[in-house]
Amino acid sequence: MPGVHLNEKGRIQAQALAEKLAGTPIKAIYSSPLERALETAEPIGKTLNLEVVIRSGLIEVDIGEWQDQKIKGLSRLKLWRSVQTVPSLVCFPGGETFAEAQQRICQDLQALAAQHDPKDMVVCVSHSDPIKLAVSYFIGQPLDMFQRLGVSPGSITALMLGEGASYLLALNTDISFTLPKA
Repeated sequence: MPGVHLNEKGRIQAQALAEKLAGTPIKAIYSSPLERALETAEPIGKTLNLEVVIRSGLIEVDIGEWQDQKIKGLSRLKLWRSVQTVPSLVCFPGGETFAEAQQRICQDLQALAAQHDPKDMVVCVSHSDPIKLAVSYFIGQPLDMFQRLGVSPGSITALMLGEGASYLLALNTDISFTLPKA
């Protein structure tokens, strides 16, 4: 949802991520256009002296008419149960399906990977559901299982995207995760 900014805890997490990534051989930083993602990416870019490039493919799942609604009310809807149990069958009213969102983010990640050398490390700042959808796709997990993955704010999830195979290197790792140094 646009207009949602990081709170104090989020700003602290973003700065901690930037400090953790200092000295890593990151070649580029990409971000969802939503404010909270950009506010996470900007300290990383500043620390690494890299421009943050906005990628619309990294944006949150479009939940259409559900946007700005309270979870308490949405959780009473029949569709809510499907979101939790069989997301592959869900199309948000006026929004996108999880399958469409998964295809969008994975195509964007593959396009980014194709722009870089296979050994290049890049940062993509996105949101919980798109990250979980991408991980599910790249490890061959069925779409209906993506809700079983955990992705916390300010965490690191690392994928290695290859021509023949992709690998999950880290999932929902806090900032104490050790990355390779330059």
